[in-house]
Amino acid sequence: MARTFTVSRSIVVEAPASLVYDQVSRPAQMGRWSPENLGATLADADADAPARVGQVFEGHNKRGPARWTTRCTVTEADPGTRFAFRVHAIGLKRPRLRGPIATWEYRFEETGSERGEPGGATRVTETWTDDRRAWPTFVANAFDRIATRGHTFAAFQAGNIDRTLRNLKKELDGAASR
Repeated sequence: MARTFTVSRSIVVEAPASLVYDQVSRPAQMGRWSPENLGATLADADADAPARVGQVFEGHNKRGPARWTTRCTVTEADPGTRFAFRVHAIGLKRPRLRGPIATWEYRFEETGSERGEPGGATRVTETWTDDRRAWPTFVANAFDRIATRGHTFAAFQAGNIDRTLRNLKKELDGAASR
């Protein structure tokens, strides 16, 4: 079976792009929306500020009883427009195994409010890219099915992205008018 290397999903949030970006660009806060991420530790900056390009953080994750830590570097931080980071190390308590793992990207596009909310709305697009290009497909597919209990990572991440975006929308819809 051929591998899918990129999955994207979008949702419209009834809040300005600047506000949505401001929340999503704080890796320590991602655990509020993600079904797997518990947040992040930022060693070199204020965890309550938007991340900047080049900033490194450790993401804390769980899936069922499994817990792991990733090391990530912010690759894009364009306020109100785009936020992205790449995952380049992984481990149980410390991210010791290095190599390209994945890239996560969030794009923010101003749209008209679907409900007439003041301040407009934002189409948020979350994209996961599998950076394990050097892995043979049969090895990646076997690993993925074990790690996700029967799915490819692309299918599994599509579900995670959908849940993350729904949670983000639930929390931020109408936030500008509050």
